[in-house]
Amino acid sequence: MKLTQARLKELLHYDPETGVFVWRERILSQNRPSLMGGKIAGGINSKGYRVMSVDGKLYRASRLTFLYMEGYFPEHEVDHRNRIRHDDRWCNLRHVSSQCNSRNCSLLKRNTSGITGVRWTKRRQRWLARIVIFRKAIHLGYFSSKLDAAHARWNAEVKHDFPNCNTTSTAYLYLRDRGLA
Repeated sequence: MKLTQARLKELLHYDPETGVFVWRERILSQNRPSLMGGKIAGGINSKGYRVMSVDGKLYRASRLTFLYMEGYFPEHEVDHRNRIRHDDRWCNLRHVSSQCNSRNCSLLKRNTSGITGVRWTKRRQRWLARIVIFRKAIHLGYFSSKLDAAHARWNAEVKHDFPNCNTTSTAYLYLRDRGLA
């Protein structure tokens, strides 16, 4: 049975301001309310997304939000604008291509430069800049300064249309904070 907007609204209430789904109280039999009524639905999975089981099938809350608010499941991916995977407020979600979604990712924990695609290389004693386009890494060069590497990264992002994905580029922020963008 395919989940519909009507069925979802019968089972759950979604608050667009908080991004929280709450189970509606259901009558199971002879005026006995279900134990689920009023409880926050789902939990956070190992990847940081809120997930919940509806009619025996597991869904990400972000995808259910689109069904609840718009009446359809997104054809592509749901992006969390602020990069917080369990922040399912309606204003924080957008339907995007896989490419745009991958461009709006947080810095890796091991990143020490503070700029996506820029790192210090001990062997060359230079800053390396690179960008990934369609899962292929493109080498942008080695630079004596972090600022030059950030410029190279930002120019590559502009060339490959990253700003149209409405992302917050760490290279752009680095340059902006120095009055250079």
